[in-house]
Order: sequence, then structure tokens, then C-alpha cells
Amino acid sequence: MRLFAMLIVLTVSLSATAAERMQRLGDLQVHYSAFNANYLQPQIAQASGLVRSAKLGVLNISVLRGGKPTAAEISGEVKNVLGHGQALTFVEQREGEFVSYLAQFPIESREVLLFNLQVNGQRLDFNQELFPEP
Repeated sequence: MRLFAMLIVLTVSLSATAAERMQRLGDLQVHYSAFNANYLQPQIAQASGLVRSAKLGVLNISVLRGGKPTAAEISGEVKNVLGHGQALTFVEQREGEFVSYLAQFPIESREVLLFNLQVNGQRLDFNQELFPEP
């Protein structure tokens, strides 16, 4: 379970290097970050059921209500700018009061990816540039 906490810390530190990635949807605060799966430590990837790969990305979603972590219904898809994409399959991860939702997706080349999500029936869209590691 400590590995999951390390994943949260890694995700927060990765997203802290970029702009704040949070949107409000009604009374929910939805925090999100997408990053290359190669950044994961092997133990964290294994404990979270993720595959470390230079050609895969990870999307991490955390939802807060009233400043406290809360469970959510999350679905969505990721597309490139040409409209080619795939559905995202989210896996819920829990440790203590922390709740996070993780999904993996392919990264074929350096590109801007468009994420279209539904969080508790509300739409959340964002884009982010990602690239495979050499």
C-alpha cells in the first residue's frame, strides 16, 4: 500500500512541474495528470497493475468533494489531433482515504492528445502534449 502512496506523490510532483491540472465540476474538484509510464518505478507499476513502457501513457484522476477524496464514476477516451483514439479503462486504486483512478493509453509519437472524460456524468475535456521515450 505504501507503493500506491508513492504513486500519488510521483503524480503530484510530475504535475507540479507543469501547470496546475484541476477543474471544478459542480461541487467536485477533479485533479488529473497524464505522463509517460516509463517514469513509474517498477515496484509502483507492478503494485498498481500498470505496465512500464516508453510507448504508454498513464492518466491519473483524483476527485475531491469538500476537500476530501471521494469515489467517482469515470469514463472517457483519448484521441490524437486526427481523431484516432481509444476508450480509456479506469481502475480504481484505494489506500486509506485516498482514491485514484488510473488508465493507460498508447503514445505513438510526440503529439498533443485530447482527453474527453465523464466524471459523475459531467464532462471534462483537456489536452496535453506527450511523447514516447527513446
